[in-house]
Amino acid sequence: MASHQGLSWVSIVRLGLVQTALGAIVVLTTSTLNRVMVIEVGLAATVPGTLVALHYAVQMLRPRFGHISDNAPRRTPWILFGMLVLALGGAGAAASTAWMLTDRWAGIAASIVAFLAIGFGVGFAGTSLLATLAEHVAEKRRAAAATIVWMMMIAGFVVTTIIAGQLLDPFSPERLIAVASGVSVVAVLVATIALWGVEPHASERVVAEKPKTNFKAALHDVWNDREARRFTYFVFISMLAYNMQDLILEPFAGAVFTFSPGESTKLSGVQHGGVLAGMILMAVTGSVFGGSRKTVLKAWMVGGCIASALAVAGLCVAAMIGPVAPLRPLVFILGTANGAFAVAAIASMMALAKGQEGAEAREGTRMGVWGAAQAIAFGLGGFVGTVAIDIARLVASSQAMAYGSVFALEGVTFLVAAWIALKISDGGRLTVGRGTMQAAMQNGL
Repeated sequence: MASHQGLSWVSIVRLGLVQTALGAIVVLTTSTLNRVMVIEVGLAATVPGTLVALHYAVQMLRPRFGHISDNAPRRTPWILFGMLVLALGGAGAAASTAWMLTDRWAGIAASIVAFLAIGFGVGFAGTSLLATLAEHVAEKRRAAAATIVWMMMIAGFVVTTIIAGQLLDPFSPERLIAVASGVSVVAVLVATIALWGVEPHASERVVAEKPKTNFKAALHDVWNDREARRFTYFVFISMLAYNMQDLILEPFAGAVFTFSPGESTKLSGVQHGGVLAGMILMAVTGSVFGGSRKTVLKAWMVGGCIASALAVAGLCVAAMIGPVAPLRPLVFILGTANGAFAVAAIASMMALAKGQEGAEAREGTRMGVWGAAQAIAFGLGGFVGTVAIDIARLVASSQAMAYGSVFALEGVTFLVAAWIALKISDGGRLTVGRGTMQAAMQNGL
């Protein structure tokens, strides 16, 4: 529960469990199902890339979802509503993928509906959850709360991929459906228990005092700030690069390194374990070295993007070397670099989400704006990665050359993101008030 100082650490961790549950469902759809479609079903990589892009396209509605929760007496019902829709979409996506093995076109048609449901559920649950954090976490705890919640989501990725990797071998369509459905049911139960009684009842009184603006006016106010827009550009470009390898990494492991479905799913666990390590590294060193918090976070954003580019260059070399290359260590290093810059960006945005005293409370709308920017980048990143690999396969002399060229493109994108981060002002807070933008990025889904 909350005190006059905002949500307690226990309540923050409980909200982090909701993010863990959300991530557990999403990771199977963007990693395992993607690999099954490409390798076991034999579809072009563009097909799962398009499906994942659809679920991110729905999340362009995040500002609207956030605005709805801003004007609601409580955000908890919207979080649970989003989790239920997400769970149905996750189980449906697995069933649709299995269906493709016997009726390809019917399975693809069913997958479109399932992935749209996944996007809708993630958008509503994720935006409302982080808006709850921004509204009820005390200022001195916001950056730490963002780190905790994001780390718990990555922990959900790691645990789910490791357990699912064990349960999926030997692979069968029935196993795929059973594992995905089980994860969805457990995720909803965990989220429901974690949310019970966490949101302060005082929020009903606060909402009654809030001036209710229409969505268009709220969105205009949130967007009209030059420095904040520059930050949004960084979010977009960095997350575009971040997600470019997401839909090709497991197929890469299967095609070049002959990994089984279980082995490639475990490789995603290695990557997310690296992300978790990078977040911890950033949090610990940021506390030790101190200095201007915004300066430290900016340094991690720039350095993390550059390190990510170097790690991706290592994957290019590994593609040329082949099965003897140390793929798992390289993937872990990439995850570590990704985690360092991602949590630095999240911490910066979470600190800005609440705004200053006297500013209109629009946490949900602000969350939604940057969440939409990230969702567009994620959807486009996955789509660009899969289309690029299909094109590269047509013109390259080998699978290794094709994947290496796409990883090189990703590395260049990370360097562009680092350059944008360098241009972001690190002096003071972004301005607040009419015609400003204060936003926090969503969980990254």
